[in-house]
Amino acid sequence: MSASASVRAGAGERSVTRDRGFVTAEAAVVLPVLVAFTMALVWALLAAAALIQCVDAARAGARAAARQEPPGTVLKTARRAAPSGARISVRREGDLVHVRVRAETPGPDALTLDLTQEATALAEETVGAVR
Repeated sequence: MSASASVRAGAGERSVTRDRGFVTAEAAVVLPVLVAFTMALVWALLAAAALIQCVDAARAGARAAARQEPPGTVLKTARRAAPSGARISVRREGDLVHVRVRAETPGPDALTLDLTQEATALAEETVGAVR
């Protein structure tokens, strides 16, 4: 090996050694961003699941109310499908029953969303009634 070849090889080794520090710095910046992005995705998934539970609870409550089940049974039916801590209200307007389910997304207070879903059903005693 000639003297010029060994000088070139030594210069290449020094540049590889200097690049190792850049990779560490890049990883130190990218890793927290990836963790934050993953946490945001998990939060969005939990929020979507809570919204679907609100929809299911409102529908189940409206079906129970349309069958003229007692108010306690209607609330119990809706609570079974609702996310924990949900507020449920039932009201009747003429031939229609309305069930509204309100819940907050799980997670820190800064990321809390108010989820509200309402379902409406025709009361069964009015089906086929002549007016």
